[in-house]
Amino acid sequence: MTEQSGEDRSLSARINQSLAGMSRAERIVAEYLRDHARHAIFATAEQIGGATRTSDATVVRTAKSLGFDGMLDLRRTLAAEVVVETSAVHHFQVDRADDDGDSAIARVFTEAAERLASTWRLVDEDDFAAAVGLLDEAREVLAFGLGGSGLVARYLALRLTRMGRRARASWATGFQLADDLLGLRADDVVVLYTPSRLLAEIEVVLDHARTVGARVLLVSSTLQAQFADRVDVTLTAPQSASNFTGEMLAAEVLTDALVLQLASRDEARSTRASELLTSLRSELVQGGERSAPPKRRRKRQA
Repeated sequence: MTEQSGEDRSLSARINQSLAGMSRAERIVAEYLRDHARHAIFATAEQIGGATRTSDATVVRTAKSLGFDGMLDLRRTLAAEVVVETSAVHHFQVDRADDDGDSAIARVFTEAAERLASTWRLVDEDDFAAAVGLLDEAREVLAFGLGGSGLVARYLALRLTRMGRRARASWATGFQLADDLLGLRADDVVVLYTPSRLLAEIEVVLDHARTVGARVLLVSSTLQAQFADRVDVTLTAPQSASNFTGEMLAAEVLTDALVLQLASRDEARSTRASELLTSLRSELVQGGERSAPPKRRRKRQA
C-alpha cells in the first residue's frame, strides 16, 4: 500500500474520506472498527461480520474501501493506533494538555463518579433481574476472567461462597484452563468478565459452556454484540476513557449489586453462612491463642 507523504492515514481519517461512497453495510462496519478498535485488532472478518450483523465479505470489502490491502494491513494500523492511545506517555501528554488545575484525587473521583453513573444508566432492569436469576438457579457458579478481570472473578466467587452458595473462580490460561473447565455441568452458570479483548481462552470457555449446556452471564464494556448469540444475559460495564480509574471498577460495583440482590432472595441461607463464617473465625483466633508458646520470663541478674 502506497501512502502519500504528509497525508493523514489514520483510521478515522480514512473513514471520513470514504464514508460518502460506501454502502450502508460498509458504513456500519467502518463505524464499528472506529468505535471498537481495541478488540477489532484480534477479531476475524467473520467475527466482525457477526458483531455488525453483516458478513465477512462485507468486512473485507470495507477494509479495501478504506485503502487497506486486506485484514492484516487493517489490523496493523489498528494495533499501532491503539498502542499510541493507551501508552502512558500519550495519557501524560493529554492529561497535561487538558490540565485545568484539578488535583489528582479530584480527577480520579470525578471520573469514578461519572463511570458509575454511566453504568447505572446502562443497566437494563430486566437484564439485571435475569442475571440474578441465573446465579440463584445455578448449582455452581464459575467466574472467569484474565488480568484485572480475574481479580473481579475471584471477588465474585468469594462473595458467593460466603453466602453459602457454590462458586469458584478461574483466571487460568493454556492447559490449566482445561482442568478448570472439566467440572462444568449443564446446571452451572459461567460469569464471564472481559472488558473488550477477544482472547482464545474466552472462545474456549464459551464453546465448552455451550457443549455442556451451562448458561453464561457476560459482563463487558463492548463485546455484547460480538457474543450476543452465545450468552444468556449481558451487563454493560463501561471502561475508563483516561485510565484514571481501574478498568474493572464498573464490573466490581455491578458484582456488588448482583450479590446484594441475590442475598435478598434467600436471607436465611445467607444468614446461616455468615454465622458459620463468624464461628469458624472465632475458633481460629482462639486456637491460635492456645497454640502460642508461653512467654519466658527474663531472669533477673544478681
